[in-house]
Amino acid sequence: MTRAVLSLGSNLGDRLAHLRSAVAGFGDAVLAASPVYETAAWGGVEQDDFLNAVLVVEDAGVDAWGWLRRGQELERAAQRVRDVHWGPRTLDVDVVTVDGPDGPVLSDHPELLLPHPGTPERATVLRPWLDVDPEAVLPGHGRVADLLAALGPDAEDGMRRRDDLILMAAR
Repeated sequence: MTRAVLSLGSNLGDRLAHLRSAVAGFGDAVLAASPVYETAAWGGVEQDDFLNAVLVVEDAGVDAWGWLRRGQELERAAQRVRDVHWGPRTLDVDVVTVDGPDGPVLSDHPELLLPHPGTPERATVLRPWLDVDPEAVLPGHGRVADLLAALGPDAEDGMRRRDDLILMAAR
C-alpha cells in the first residue's frame, strides 16, 4: 500500500473545475483534500494567480510511479501545455511524497524526484498540507510545521485561503 501527498495548482480557465477534476480523477483513493488557497504566481513569468490545494491519497495497488502517471493523465485531460517553465497551466499535479510499506519512498530519477524538490521553500504546498495533516513530516527535511515557520513571517504573503471554494464534500 502507498500513501502519497499531492500538490495541485491551476491558473488557467476554470481553475476550481480543474482542481475538482483531479479530485474526481483520483476517486476513492482520496483520503483528504485541503482547503483551496489563492496564491500569487512566482517563477518570473507574468501570469494570473493560482488556486492551490493538497490531496492525501492512498491505494494498495499504486506505487510512486503510478501516482506520477495518474497525475500526468489528469494534466493531459485538462489540456495542460508545457511551453514555459513555471508558466501558466490548467492543471499541475506534483507528487510531493510517497510512503510505501517500508517507509518513505526516495527517488533521484529525473522524472520522479522524491520528496519533490523545492517543497521545503513553498508555503503554497506546506500550508495546505498542514491543514490536512498537522503532524506531517517531509522525509529528509523534518516537520512541515517547522519548515513553514522557518520560512519566516512573510512566507504566506500572497496566499489567501478560499473557504468559499470546496474541492470535495466531507465523507
